[in-house]
Amino acid sequence: MRKTVLYIAESLDGFIAAPDGGVGWLTEQHPDGLEEGSYPEFIRTVDTVLMGYTTYHQIVTELSPDKWAYEGMHTCVFTHKEIPDKPGISFTDEAPEDLVERLKEQPGKDIWICGGAETAGQLIRKDRIDCYWITVIPVILGKGIRLFDGENPELQLRFISAESYNGMTDLVYRRR
Repeated sequence: MRKTVLYIAESLDGFIAAPDGGVGWLTEQHPDGLEEGSYPEFIRTVDTVLMGYTTYHQIVTELSPDKWAYEGMHTCVFTHKEIPDKPGISFTDEAPEDLVERLKEQPGKDIWICGGAETAGQLIRKDRIDCYWITVIPVILGKGIRLFDGENPELQLRFISAESYNGMTDLVYRRR
């Protein structure tokens, strides 16, 4: 069965975005290293990407406006807006936990929970994330949008690994 993987970066003080939703602080993290980090390894394990509309909009307007960042993978964007599907991108108002359960029953690689906080939070609260792969970025934002918002149930996790590169640290945990 396919697994759901929350692969996401957060600041040392637990924020995934600045208060305005900005993530510019993520691109400032490669000053002294040329290591690729975990992304190339991770991306080979997934073929489906799930994200909220805010994350989608940020990708197409700021982070990668000229080329779709997840070419060759199926992307599902959670939104209440009526937006026509595009090649490789579906827009849905289906509950994230329902879509995840349906996708897990289908053949394929793992499912990437890409962001943002609302989509991840819904899946965390419903205990639908199998693997937490969190990259801690060495920056303290002071305030912003939290990944873990205090509304989550207690979840028991098992430590899998930790790896550091370019000043960042990947922490990987699985559900028990």
